Amino acid sequence: MTEQSVLLDIDQGIAKVTLNRPKSLNSFNVEMHEQMRAALETIRNDDTVRVMLLTGNGRGFCAGQDLSDRNVKPGVEAPDLGYSIETYYNPMLQAIRDLPMPVICAVNGVAAGAGANIALACDITLAARSANFVQAFCKIGLIPDSGGTWTLPRAVGMARAKGLALLGDKLSAEKAEQWGMIWQCVDDEALQDEAMKLARHFATQPTKGLAMIKRALHESTTNSFEEQVIVERDLQREAGRTDDYREGVAAFMEKRTPEFKGK
Repeated sequence: MTEQSVLLDIDQGIAKVTLNRPKSLNSFNVEMHEQMRAALETIRNDDTVRVMLLTGNGRGFCAGQDLSDRNVKPGVEAPDLGYSIETYYNPMLQAIRDLPMPVICAVNGVAAGAGANIALACDITLAARSANFVQAFCKIGLIPDSGGTWTLPRAVGMARAKGLALLGDKLSAEKAEQWGMIWQCVDDEALQDEAMKLARHFATQPTKGLAMIKRALHESTTNSFEEQVIVERDLQREAGRTDDYREGVAAFMEKRTPEFKGK
């Protein structure tokens, strides 16, 4: 039986997704894309899930595209990389971005190419101290994809984004934290514990409100101030009608810990 390329475990409100092709540094082929798509659909449609945690098995998080899955031999028609982006990568990144819950990424090793940009697409990214991020596309004559040309300059600024994309140099997890590209760099042995601790926290929080925070922040990147305060008005109206808001206010008034249900 073929080993699963993507592992999904749902327990106590936490959906843990593990990329599971360690021999190829969890690089993506078509089978892995299909399994990832199925996992994301399951998470989105499961009302019990309140947070997603993404990580990788083995010594790497994700090395991007598995180049052995592409036919680039001399004399043979080149593959349509635009088709691959449109069919697999763009829907995956959009699905991650649109999940109505926090998405944590625990980068346990190298995050290269699309792997680096998948990490950037998550809401809160932790990285092991030994991990690094590489915009490796320029090394083979390609451009950053998987949303990288959008997320990278917004995370680190245009000058640093150009340097990373044009040179393809490794960026250490420590420097990625210093540059504001990731949330936190932690010791290797503490990574999974810290990521799970964060996931457990989010599994007890007001999920609908957190989803609206994500939505507001995403929309702010293209809105004017005048447009954004209208978004805030509309989302706050919606948030104020949730059960979690009622519980949060009641708990505050009664001086107790709130028991949010994500509703």
